[in-house]
Amino acid sequence: MAIEAGQTAPEFTLKDQDGNAVSLSDFAGKQAVALVFYPFTFTGVCEGELCQLRDDIAEYQAAEVQVLAASCDTRFAQKVWADQKGWTFPVLSDFWPHGEVAKAYGVFNDAVGCANRATFLIDKEGTVVDTFATDSLGAAREKARYVEALAKL
Repeated sequence: MAIEAGQTAPEFTLKDQDGNAVSLSDFAGKQAVALVFYPFTFTGVCEGELCQLRDDIAEYQAAEVQVLAASCDTRFAQKVWADQKGWTFPVLSDFWPHGEVAKAYGVFNDAVGCANRATFLIDKEGTVVDTFATDSLGAAREKARYVEALAKL
Protein backbone atom coordinates (compact mmCIF):
# COMPACT_ATOMS: atom_id res chain seq x y z
CA MET A 1 0.00 0.00 0.00
CA ALA A 2 1.38 3.40 -0.97
CA ILE A 3 2.08 6.04 1.62
CA GLU A 4 -0.67 8.66 1.62
CA ALA A 5 -0.98 12.34 2.49
CA GLY A 6 -1.09 12.85 6.24
CA GLN A 7 1.23 9.94 7.01
CA THR A 8 4.78 10.21 8.26
CA ALA A 9 7.23 9.63 5.42
CA PRO A 10 9.39 6.54 5.92
CA GLU A 11 12.99 7.43 6.79
CA PHE A 12 15.66 6.32 4.33
CA THR A 13 19.32 6.70 3.50
CA LEU A 14 20.48 6.16 -0.08
CA LYS A 15 23.63 6.99 -2.04
CA ASP A 16 23.41 9.78 -4.59
CA GLN A 17 25.12 9.85 -7.97
CA ASP A 18 28.37 11.01 -6.32
CA GLY A 19 28.35 8.32 -3.63
CA ASN A 20 27.17 10.62 -0.84
CA ALA A 21 24.71 9.25 1.71
CA VAL A 22 21.45 11.22 1.60
CA SER A 23 18.84 10.72 4.31
CA LEU A 24 15.35 12.14 4.54
CA SER A 25 16.24 13.28 8.06
CA ASP A 26 18.99 15.51 6.59
CA PHE A 27 16.24 17.95 5.62
CA ALA A 28 14.12 17.76 8.81
CA GLY A 29 13.22 21.22 10.08
CA LYS A 30 15.11 22.85 7.18
CA GLN A 31 13.47 22.04 3.86
CA ALA A 32 10.53 20.19 2.44
CA VAL A 33 11.37 17.33 0.06
CA ALA A 34 9.94 16.32 -3.29
CA LEU A 35 10.79 12.61 -3.47
CA VAL A 36 10.42 11.71 -7.14
CA PHE A 37 10.52 8.00 -7.99
CA TYR A 38 11.18 7.18 -11.62
CA PRO A 39 11.40 3.74 -13.28
CA PHE A 40 14.62 3.63 -15.30
CA THR A 41 17.75 5.62 -15.98
CA PHE A 42 18.49 6.41 -19.65
CA THR A 43 14.86 6.25 -20.78
CA GLY A 44 12.98 8.95 -22.66
CA VAL A 45 10.01 9.64 -20.40
CA CYS A 46 12.18 9.62 -17.27
CA GLU A 47 14.70 11.92 -18.93
CA GLY A 48 11.95 14.35 -19.90
CA GLU A 49 10.61 14.45 -16.35
CA LEU A 50 13.99 14.95 -14.70
CA CYS A 51 14.97 17.61 -17.25
CA GLN A 52 11.73 19.43 -16.42
CA LEU A 53 12.67 19.32 -12.73
CA ARG A 54 16.13 20.67 -13.63
CA ASP A 55 14.63 23.47 -15.70
CA ASP A 56 12.18 24.40 -12.94
CA ILE A 57 14.61 24.04 -10.02
CA ALA A 58 14.31 27.74 -9.08
CA GLU A 59 10.61 27.17 -8.29
CA TYR A 60 11.50 24.40 -5.84
CA GLN A 61 14.29 26.44 -4.29
CA ALA A 62 11.94 29.42 -3.83
CA ALA A 63 9.49 27.11 -2.03
CA GLU A 64 12.34 25.69 0.11
CA VAL A 65 11.88 22.24 -1.40
CA GLN A 66 14.76 19.85 -2.05
CA VAL A 67 14.20 17.66 -5.10
CA LEU A 68 15.37 14.06 -4.65
CA ALA A 69 15.00 11.75 -7.66
CA ALA A 70 15.18 8.00 -6.98
CA SER A 71 15.27 4.83 -9.05
CA CYS A 72 16.42 1.25 -8.60
CA ASP A 73 19.37 1.79 -10.95
CA THR A 74 23.00 1.81 -9.80
CA ARG A 75 24.51 5.08 -8.72
CA PHE A 76 27.19 4.62 -11.37
CA ALA A 77 24.63 4.69 -14.19
CA GLN A 78 22.88 7.61 -12.50
CA LYS A 79 26.19 9.51 -12.25
CA VAL A 80 26.80 9.28 -16.00
CA TRP A 81 23.21 10.31 -16.74
CA ALA A 82 23.16 13.18 -14.23
CA ASP A 83 26.46 14.54 -15.57
CA GLN A 84 25.22 14.32 -19.16
CA LYS A 85 21.97 16.13 -18.35
CA GLY A 86 23.29 18.68 -15.84
CA TRP A 87 21.12 17.68 -12.92
CA THR A 88 22.16 19.48 -9.76
CA PHE A 89 19.73 17.70 -7.44
CA PRO A 90 20.57 14.33 -5.85
CA VAL A 91 19.73 11.28 -7.95
CA LEU A 92 19.41 8.44 -5.46
CA SER A 93 20.13 4.77 -6.03
CA ASP A 94 17.62 2.36 -4.51
CA PHE A 95 19.58 -0.50 -6.09
CA TRP A 96 20.43 -2.65 -3.08
CA PRO A 97 18.63 -4.01 -1.24
CA HIS A 98 16.75 -3.77 -4.51
CA GLY A 99 13.90 -1.30 -4.31
CA GLU A 100 13.84 -1.19 -0.51
CA VAL A 101 12.80 2.48 -0.33
CA ALA A 102 10.32 2.17 -3.20
CA LYS A 103 8.79 -0.76 -1.30
CA ALA A 104 8.61 1.28 1.92
CA TYR A 105 6.70 3.96 0.01
CA GLY A 106 4.48 1.35 -1.66
CA VAL A 107 5.56 2.11 -5.22
CA PHE A 108 7.80 -0.84 -6.16
CA ASN A 109 6.65 -2.65 -9.28
CA ASP A 110 7.35 -6.34 -8.63
CA ALA A 111 6.48 -7.37 -12.19
CA VAL A 112 9.15 -5.16 -13.74
CA GLY A 113 11.59 -4.72 -10.84
CA CYS A 114 11.52 -0.93 -10.75
CA ALA A 115 9.87 1.96 -8.96
CA ASN A 116 6.57 3.16 -10.36
CA ARG A 117 6.40 6.78 -11.45
CA ALA A 118 5.30 8.44 -8.16
CA THR A 119 6.02 11.65 -6.27
CA PHE A 120 5.79 12.36 -2.55
CA LEU A 121 5.88 15.93 -1.26
CA ILE A 122 7.12 15.82 2.33
CA ASP A 123 7.02 18.86 4.61
CA LYS A 124 9.81 20.01 6.94
CA GLU A 125 8.32 17.94 9.76
CA GLY A 126 8.43 14.72 7.74
CA THR A 127 4.72 14.46 6.94
CA VAL A 128 3.56 13.64 3.42
CA VAL A 129 1.43 16.58 2.30
CA ASP A 130 0.70 15.32 -1.21
CA THR A 131 1.38 12.33 -3.41
CA PHE A 132 0.68 11.63 -7.04
CA ALA A 133 1.53 8.97 -9.59
CA THR A 134 0.77 7.95 -13.14
CA ASP A 135 -1.23 4.91 -14.21
CA SER A 136 1.52 3.72 -16.53
CA LEU A 137 5.31 3.52 -16.51
CA GLY A 138 5.23 5.17 -19.92
CA ALA A 139 3.16 8.20 -18.88
CA ALA A 140 4.86 11.33 -17.54
CA ARG A 141 3.66 13.34 -14.57
CA GLU A 142 2.24 16.73 -15.50
CA LYS A 143 4.02 19.91 -14.43
CA ALA A 144 0.67 21.31 -13.24
CA ARG A 145 0.48 18.51 -10.68
CA TYR A 146 3.82 19.60 -9.18
CA VAL A 147 2.59 23.21 -9.00
CA GLU A 148 -0.58 22.02 -7.25
CA ALA A 149 1.46 20.00 -4.76
CA LEU A 150 3.83 22.87 -3.94
CA ALA A 151 0.84 25.09 -3.18
CA LYS A 152 -0.06 22.71 -0.32
CA LEU A 153 3.07 23.56 1.68
